[in-house]
Amino acid sequence: MARREYDESDAKVRPNRRGSRPRTKIRPAHEEAVDGTVIAVDRGRFTVQVDDAVVTAVKARELGRRGLVIGDWVKVVGDVSGAPDTLARVVKRLERRNSLSRTADDTDATERVIVANADQLAIVTALADPEPNPRMIDRCLVAAFDAGMDAVLVLTKADLASAEGLRAAYEPLGVTVIETSVRRDGGPEADPGFVRFREELHGITTVLVGYSGVGKSTLVNALVPDAGRAVGIVNDVTGRGRHTSTSAIRYEVPSGGWIVDTPGVRSFGLAHVDPAHFILAFPDIADAADELCPRGCTHESAELGCELDAWAGDVADRHARVDSIRRLLASRAAGDQY
Repeated sequence: MARREYDESDAKVRPNRRGSRPRTKIRPAHEEAVDGTVIAVDRGRFTVQVDDAVVTAVKARELGRRGLVIGDWVKVVGDVSGAPDTLARVVKRLERRNSLSRTADDTDATERVIVANADQLAIVTALADPEPNPRMIDRCLVAAFDAGMDAVLVLTKADLASAEGLRAAYEPLGVTVIETSVRRDGGPEADPGFVRFREELHGITTVLVGYSGVGKSTLVNALVPDAGRAVGIVNDVTGRGRHTSTSAIRYEVPSGGWIVDTPGVRSFGLAHVDPAHFILAFPDIADAADELCPRGCTHESAELGCELDAWAGDVADRHARVDSIRRLLASRAAGDQY
């Protein structure tokens, strides 16, 4: 039997489908896109407030690796009716006015943006159960002021311990200090501290940050009755609360303003903040250092030429704040976390 001869007609060439369409750098204009604000983020899905509608959206491919966080102003296309089982696309993130960030610790190079375009940071601290941690408060203040945000210190469980020491330490810095005793089963309207805190929220966006178990979720549920945030208890052995809020979310307060409830944190790293900015979070100390300390002073100690101890004199709260600055600088250098 004669062997068959093959030619090019026997070869079957499959079209290269992947590269068949010419690539272009021209991106769609999305002229029909509408404005929205990200109010929640959950595993690649974004909840966006568009006028009176709450829309579920995904991030468009053209955004690339640009991350989205709560508070981001965005452009959205697709079905923005907010009807069940509908999905829109976020096609653009507008420029941020500011952003609040933290790192896992002071040696972590990864900056984690918590929220964008916020006006105020509410540092929620319990006066007892768990005990207050001034070092955490100081770190949050530095992060807030570095982001260009105002700060308010909310002291919860005021019926369990005195707030006198914390007031003396932070009110001279211009930080608003509010005491509240709102409980899960209590009437918030009867608590003057809660009423004052609610007034501080009017017309602005406020981010709530604090340890687990300090009462953030209780405050949120009192401010926004239909929020339904889970509340937990503090472990009697460790003195720490269990994480009850697992994701951040923004709520509109019926009396005016917006709040962002964040999961409880165990540390607040400041690797993203220039150490030279630490002292700027304490205006009175910054003025004293500028006037009294020698050029290039690292503010580590009086033995190394720092004049802040002499400035503090016999005033206890001044010494406390100078010590706090030095702890921040030392912990940043050592990579500690609080």
